[in-house]
Amino acid sequence: MTTQNSQISLLAAICIGIGGMIGAGIFSILGVVAQTSGAAMWLSFLIGGIVALFSTYSYAKLGATFPSAGGAVQFLIEGWGIGNISGGINLFMWIAYIISIALYAQGFSAYFMTFFTTTPMPFIAKIVAISVVVLFTGLNMLGAGSVGRAEVFIVLIKLTILICFAGIGLFFISPQNLQMEHWSNWEHILFGAGILFIGYEGFGLITNTAANMKNPSASLPKALYISVFIVIAIYIAVSVAVIGNLSTAQINQAGDYALAEAAKPFLGMMGFKLIAIAALFSTASAINATLFGAANVSYMIARDNELPEDFDRSRWKNAPEGLLITTLLVIIFILFFDLAGVAMMGSGAFLFIYAAVNAGHLRILDKTGARKSIVLFSLILCLAMFCILEIYTYQKSPTAVYTMICLLAGSFIIEKIYRSRQKQ
Repeated sequence: MTTQNSQISLLAAICIGIGGMIGAGIFSILGVVAQTSGAAMWLSFLIGGIVALFSTYSYAKLGATFPSAGGAVQFLIEGWGIGNISGGINLFMWIAYIISIALYAQGFSAYFMTFFTTTPMPFIAKIVAISVVVLFTGLNMLGAGSVGRAEVFIVLIKLTILICFAGIGLFFISPQNLQMEHWSNWEHILFGAGILFIGYEGFGLITNTAANMKNPSASLPKALYISVFIVIAIYIAVSVAVIGNLSTAQINQAGDYALAEAAKPFLGMMGFKLIAIAALFSTASAINATLFGAANVSYMIARDNELPEDFDRSRWKNAPEGLLITTLLVIIFILFFDLAGVAMMGSGAFLFIYAAVNAGHLRILDKTGARKSIVLFSLILCLAMFCILEIYTYQKSPTAVYTMICLLAGSFIIEKIYRSRQKQ
C-alpha cells in the first residue's frame, strides 16, 4: 500500500514526462537537426511529435489497463509474455536509458562549465557529470514523492525560461530565414525528425509512475497527452525562434550551443547565460526523471526473473538496488565511452522499443479496447522512422549502427544464457 509521500499527482506525472522529454535533446542536438533539415527544422519537430502522439495513444491504453511501476516493461510482458523476446527487449531498453542518462549528464556538465571557462578540462567535466548523477540518485532513494515534487519545481523553472525565450524571440525573427528556399529536401527533413525523436521518448517515463498514482486509469492518459502536446508546442516555438534569429551557417557554427547562441541577437550575453541556466535545469530534470524510470525498469525485469534477483533487493533506505547498479553503469559510460557517436543511436533504440510495444499491443487489443487501426499505424510509423534514421546514421556514423546492433543482439544473448542457467 502506497503512503501519501509516495503518491504522484497528475501535475507531478505531467512534469516527469516533460522533464524526460525536454532534456539534453533540445539543447544539444538542435544544431545537428538544423544541419539536416535547414530552415524546416520546426517541421522535423512536428513530424517527430506526430509519431510520438500515435505511440502515446498506445501507451495510454496499455497504462490504463496495466498500471505498474514498470511501464513499458510490463507492456512488453503483457504483449509478448515472459520469455526471450520480452526479456531481450527489456534489457535493451534498460541499456538505452543508461546511455540517455549519461548523455544528459554530459550535457549538464557542458553547460555548467560555460559559467567558468570556454575550454574545460575533460577530467573536471566528467567529475561534474558524475556528481549530478550521484545527486539525483540520492533524491530518487528518498522515494517517488520526492522525485515528483522535485520534477515539478525544476520543470516549472525551465518551462518559464523556454517560453520567455520563444515568446520574445518570435518578435525579432527575420522572415527571410524561414523561407522554403532555405529548407532541405523532404528526405533530410525526415532524417531530422528521426534524429530528434530522442527528444520525445521521455513521455514513456510517465507510465512508470502508474503504481504511485491514486487513479491511474484516469490520470495516466491525461498526463501522457497533456505532456506531449505541451512539448510539441514548445519545440516548434523554440525552433522557429532559433531559425528566425540565426542563419543555418550561424547555427552550424554554434553547434551544441545553438539555442543559447540564438538568444544573443535580442538578449545579448545575458540571454546566452539565461538559456544556459535553462539547459542546466532541463538536463537535471531529464536525469532525475530517467533515473526514476530506469530503476523501475531494472526492478520489474528482476521481478519477472529476466535479471538476477539482486536488482530487486532493497537496500539503503529501501532504495531498489537496481537504482544503484543503474547509477554505477551510467558512471562507467561517462568515464570510459565517447557518447558523441552513440548518442545518435539513442533515437533509433527507442523507436525500436516503441515499435515492439505497439506490435505486442496488437496481440492483446481485446484487453485494452484500443483501436487496431491506430495501433497498427503507430507501429508502421515507428518502423518507418527507425529505418529512415538508421540509413542516415549509417551514412554519417557506421560505428553507431554497428554498436546498436551489438547491444541489441547482446541483450537477447544475455537473456537466453540467463534463462538457460535458471532452468539448470
